[in-house]
Amino acid sequence: MKRLAKIVALWAFAANAWAQTPNQVIPYTYQFYQKLNNVVYSKETRFHSAIRPSFADDSVLAGRYNELMSLGVDTLQKHSWGHRKLFNEHLLQFRDSDYQVYADFLPDFQVGKEFADQKTTWLYTRGYQVGGNVGKKFSFYTSGYENQGVFPNYLESFIDSNKIIPGQVNGKINKATKDWAYVTALLSYTPNKYLNLALGYDKNFIGDGYRSMLLSDLAANYSFFRLRASLGNVTYQAIYAYMADPGAERFTTDRRLGDRHKWGVFHYVDWNVNKRLSLGFFQAITWAEAEKEGYRGFDFNYIHPFVFLRPIEGANSTSPDKLRLGLNTKYELFEGMALYGQFMIDEFTAKEFFAGNGYWANKWAAQFGIRGADIFHVKNLNYLFEFNTARPYTYSHFDRVSNYAHYNQPLAHPFGANFREFLSILNYSVKRFDFQGQLNYARYGLDPAGENYGKNIFLSYDTRSVNYGSHVGQGIGTDFYYGEGKVAYLLNPKYNLRLELGAVARIEKNSLATNKTGWLTFGLRSSFRNLYQDF
Repeated sequence: MKRLAKIVALWAFAANAWAQTPNQVIPYTYQFYQKLNNVVYSKETRFHSAIRPSFADDSVLAGRYNELMSLGVDTLQKHSWGHRKLFNEHLLQFRDSDYQVYADFLPDFQVGKEFADQKTTWLYTRGYQVGGNVGKKFSFYTSGYENQGVFPNYLESFIDSNKIIPGQVNGKINKATKDWAYVTALLSYTPNKYLNLALGYDKNFIGDGYRSMLLSDLAANYSFFRLRASLGNVTYQAIYAYMADPGAERFTTDRRLGDRHKWGVFHYVDWNVNKRLSLGFFQAITWAEAEKEGYRGFDFNYIHPFVFLRPIEGANSTSPDKLRLGLNTKYELFEGMALYGQFMIDEFTAKEFFAGNGYWANKWAAQFGIRGADIFHVKNLNYLFEFNTARPYTYSHFDRVSNYAHYNQPLAHPFGANFREFLSILNYSVKRFDFQGQLNYARYGLDPAGENYGKNIFLSYDTRSVNYGSHVGQGIGTDFYYGEGKVAYLLNPKYNLRLELGAVARIEKNSLATNKTGWLTFGLRSSFRNLYQDF
């Protein structure tokens, strides 16, 4: 009888666990995700940490996630409506046994000073987020932002040159005061314990690092359909994405008056070999929606979710499709500490590679890092040390539209190619206070006027300046130094409302010029979003 009771109890527990099938996505931002390190990189779990965004209701994350969402929340005393909304709760929240809906106003108000030119910078963002779930299988999330701002000179120069607010979209950006708006949206459906389907206008990320050499969240949002399937210790993900290239040549055969577009298919298989080791296999293919010969559209040859794409790509001789292959790995060295790495092959010629002659078409990128939680046994002290590199001409293609980019920014690293980078990030939180410091050093080669030494992935590699002797840093050798510190006081964890003081020191120098930036900011900030300014 006791054995029967135990069996029934275990069955009930398992049934309840499967009933909580993960589907509530946590919007990805490194600032928040690093606070999950102690459970994500625990030797007691087999978590697929390289696939992001993650699910809030995943059994591994749920406890820590709920703890972070309740950080500093006082439930022992009765407070006024205004106090609760400012410090403890969502602005609007509706609950029932079958659904939950919440909504928040997301301010991002900043004022700053760039010291070199005594320039006043500011950001005036009014945003919103609405999310929730219906039953245990369907969830949704959307956010939107209306923005005006004045940027420091190095960001203003990037915006004016690339016609894009970094990580967002373009807009009225021809004047010193930039004006733009953008939105995100995601619908997530989990029909059973093995499968999750998502339809979104957002970003994706593959890897355990701060950067990703495979697929990062650097570029603007894009439309995609995403499939995730899990069986045992293996998780498979397929993403079918629709992207834009505003800087590409337009054709009358585009069947539209707007920017040229591209399609991308990204497959990733992540295998937790044991509680310490994970191996992941990645492949991506990009192709132009329209070519000079006419309109092509989506190629349904690539819709097969479990097929290697090289044979299909080879069969499509009429299209300039571009395939890339990658490896992602992680090893949990100690409790809460993980070694991780990535390797991506863009193009490879074995004969030339082993000749050691620096052949231009041996194009690859790599990453190696270590990250974890509670370093030196200090609770909530998270850390990351990382190295990234990409050989010249990596991620580029003979046709700009099918390169590895979206909306005038790379889909991998912000430096494009032809660089080496070292970076470190430390984060410490105590009660509602959060402290973060970051240091970057990079060496890369810029292009002299009219030449192509391989850093700018938007240039056709047919215009290359080097065939043999290609090496990282060729061109105008440039040193890049970046330091950033932030001190924040968390007001409301539900929508990450905080007071934040930040400082940036940036130097970019070569034989032609030295550009220095010293920038101090203070603001009332909110939302969960990743926007990079360390480039």
